[in-house]
Amino acid sequence: MLISEVSYLGNLRTAATHLKSKDTIITDAPTDNNGKGQAFSPTDLVATSLASCVMTIIGIHCNAKNIQFDSCDAKVEKIMGANPRRIKAINLEFDISKNNWDQETRNSVIKAAKSCPVGITLEGQVKVDYKFN
Repeated sequence: MLISEVSYLGNLRTAATHLKSKDTIITDAPTDNNGKGQAFSPTDLVATSLASCVMTIIGIHCNAKNIQFDSCDAKVEKIMGANPRRIKAINLEFDISKNNWDQETRNSVIKAAKSCPVGITLEGQVKVDYKFN
């Protein structure tokens, strides 16, 4: 199933359009790789989509278990490696403290969070550190 179309706009910039919603994401090469860094880079999107995926899986888990889920914020750090240039590590820090969950609920949510498809896809390829505050 086709999900998107991507066009090169010149000057190391692309536009990716989601076919169903018509939403568009612009990417730009990062400043450390010949770009202007004026938008997310493709590797930024990989790291950021991991955080988004974790939050989505938390929401799905909470809906299925009838757990109130009101708040989650994340800080995303991407660390690049060389030879070949690649994402070496992603550090994620989630703030779930405003949900007032007991320890058992918190543990079940964190276990579910670590089962997100993006994380599983990156497993063994990228070091991922999850922190839940």
